[in-house]
Amino acid sequence: MLELVGLDHIVLRTARLAPMLDFYCGVLGCVIERETSLDLGLTQLRAGAALIDLVAVDSKLGRVGGEPPTASGNNLDHFCLQLKPLSEKAILGHLNEHGIKFGEFASRYGAQGQGNSIYIQDPDGNTVELRVAL
Repeated sequence: MLELVGLDHIVLRTARLAPMLDFYCGVLGCVIERETSLDLGLTQLRAGAALIDLVAVDSKLGRVGGEPPTASGNNLDHFCLQLKPLSEKAILGHLNEHGIKFGEFASRYGAQGQGNSIYIQDPDGNTVELRVAL
C-alpha cells in the first residue's frame, strides 16, 4: 500500500513570471532553488519542504499546457501553504505592507486538522490559502 507523506510540489503556468516571482519570493518568502533555460521555462521555488514550480506559458514546457491562466480560467481551485507559527495580526500586517488583498481568518480543516487560515490571490489569480502550523 502507498503511504503519502506530504506535498512534493505544485506547478503553476504563468504569462507573468516577474510578478509571480515578486509575490512568491518577495511576499511569501520562497527562494529560487533552480532555474532552467529560458527556452524550457521552469523556475523552481523552495516553499518549506515543498516546491512551487513556475512555468512560463510561452516556453517549451508551458506551450504543452495550452492557453495561459486568466481570472476566469485558473490552473486550479486553490492550494494551501503552511506557515510557521505567527500571530494573525502579524500575518495581516505583512500582507498589508505588500498591498495584498485578503479575506477573513476562519477555522478550516486541513492535513493537520482544524486550524485558522486566510485566502489570498497571486498575480495570476490563483487562490493561495495560508495556514498557521499547529
